[in-house]
Amino acid sequence: MSTEISTPDGGSAGGDPTAVVPSKGLHAGILDLGDSVMLGLASTAPVYSLAATLGLIVAVNGNYTPLILVLGFIPVLFIAYAFRELNSALPDCGTTFFWARKAFGPWAAWLGGWGVALAGIVVLANLAQIAGKYLWLLIGDGSLAGNTWLVTATGVLFIAFMTYVNHRGIRLGEHVQRTLTYIQYISLGIFAVAIIVRIAGGAPGGANGSATIQPFDLEWFNPAGAFADPSAVVHGVLLALFIYWGWDTCLALNEETENPAKTPGRGAVISAFVLVAIYVSVALLVMMYASVGTEGIGLGNEANQDDVFLAMKDVVLGPWGWLIVVAVLASVLSSTQTTILPTARGTLSMGVHGALPARFGKVHQRFQTPGFSTQVMGVAAVAYYVAMSFLSEDLLADSISAISLFIAFYYALTGFSCVWFFRSTLRDSARNLWFRGILPFVGAVSLTAAFFISAVQMWDPEYGDTQIFGIGGAFVSGVLLLVLGVVLAIVCRFAPATRAFFTGEHTEVGLVRGE
Repeated sequence: MSTEISTPDGGSAGGDPTAVVPSKGLHAGILDLGDSVMLGLASTAPVYSLAATLGLIVAVNGNYTPLILVLGFIPVLFIAYAFRELNSALPDCGTTFFWARKAFGPWAAWLGGWGVALAGIVVLANLAQIAGKYLWLLIGDGSLAGNTWLVTATGVLFIAFMTYVNHRGIRLGEHVQRTLTYIQYISLGIFAVAIIVRIAGGAPGGANGSATIQPFDLEWFNPAGAFADPSAVVHGVLLALFIYWGWDTCLALNEETENPAKTPGRGAVISAFVLVAIYVSVALLVMMYASVGTEGIGLGNEANQDDVFLAMKDVVLGPWGWLIVVAVLASVLSSTQTTILPTARGTLSMGVHGALPARFGKVHQRFQTPGFSTQVMGVAAVAYYVAMSFLSEDLLADSISAISLFIAFYYALTGFSCVWFFRSTLRDSARNLWFRGILPFVGAVSLTAAFFISAVQMWDPEYGDTQIFGIGGAFVSGVLLLVLGVVLAIVCRFAPATRAFFTGEHTEVGLVRGE
C-alpha cells in the first residue's frame, strides 16, 4: 500500500507550509546517519579524486593548491545547505528533479533530472576505465593495463556487478560499500602515516624519487598571493569542484534513511566538511614531501599529473606500494556503486511523477529497489563506455572533462530552486534568510559563473585531446549531451505516456510495484 511522508516544516512556492511526498515503496528507514555520511564520502571517490586531480591543480596554482581546495569547497557547501533545506521540506529521492518541479515547473524539473543522470552515466564510463586499468596494474608486471580490449571488458564487468549489487537491495549495497570504504581509507591512512614518518625523519625520496622536503608555509593559504593570477584561481576552483561532487548521493537515498527530512541533509553537510578536511590535509602532506617541483615525484612534473599517488607509491611505501593501487581501485569501485544509486532513484522519481514512462517508477517488490531504473542506468553506462572507448579514447576523456558542466548545471538549479521555493519564508528568521536564501543564491550564482567560464575554456581547440570543427571536443560533447536532454524533454512533452506531466494533468497514484 502506498504511504505518504508529511513534513510540516517546509514551504512551497505558493506558501503551503506542509509538503506531502508519496512513498514509492523503497526500503524505508534502513540507513542511519553513519550510513548516510559513508555513502556521501564514498560517492566522491576521495582517494582517486586526489590522485587524478591534485597534480592538475598544482600545475595551475602551484603552492596555493591547499587554498584552492578550500575555495572550491565554498560554493559546494552553500549548495549542500540548499540540498539540506529542500530535503527537510520535500524528502523525495528525485532531489533536483522534484525540487525544480515544485519551484519552476516541469521543464526545469525534467532538465534537472537529465543533468543528474547524464553526469552519472558519463562518470561511470571514466570509473569503469580506471577500475579496469588499476586491477590489471596489480597483476604481473602491470603491462596488461595497456590492453584496451581487456581494460574495457573488465570495466564493463565492474559496472554489471555493481548494477547487480544495487538491484539486489540497499542493505547488500551498504555492506559492499562499507568494505570498500574501509579498504580505501585504511590504505590511504597507511600512505599518509608513511609520508609523516618520512617528513619527520627528514628523509627525501631518494635518487629515483628526487623528493625534497618542503616545510609548511602559511603563504600557501594567502589569498593575495593566489589572486595575483585570477584566471589560475578560477581554473583551479573549477578542477576542485569535480573532486567534491558526489556527496549528494545521501540525499537521493532520503526515502531509505531514518528521519528522511533531517538525517540525509545532515549527512550531506557532514560529509562535505569531512571531504575538505581529507583533501586539504592529504594535499599538504603530499606537497611537503614531494614538493611542487617538476622533477622526479614532484607534483609539478607533467609525467605525474594523471596520477600523483602512482608516481609516489614506491618511493613512499617501498615494496608495499601496491597498497595505494588497491586504495584507488577500492575508491573507484565504491564510487561506481554509489553513482548508480542516485541516478537510478532519480529516474525512479521521474517515472513515479510521470516525467518518464511508468515502468521507470517500478520498485522491485522483494528487493525494494528501483529495479528497472537501476538496470537501465547500468546498460546506458555500459553502452556509452564501450562506444566511446572504441570510437575514440581521446573523445571519451574530453566528454569526462565536460562533467563539470553537468555538475554546475544541476547544482546551480538546486540552489535557485531553494531560494524560489522558500521565498515566502525568507523573512521569518535570520536562519531562513541565510540558509534558504543568501547562501544557496551565492552558491548558485557562483556555479552558474563556473558553468559559463568552463564552457568558454572548453571552446578553445587546445583544451583537451580532441577538436571538432575547430572547437574543443570537450565543449562539443558536453553541449551535445545537454542539448540531447532538451530533445528528449520535447519528445516526452508530446509522448502519450508522459505529456500529462508537462500539461499538469498527471496525478501520482502512489506506488508502482515491479516484479
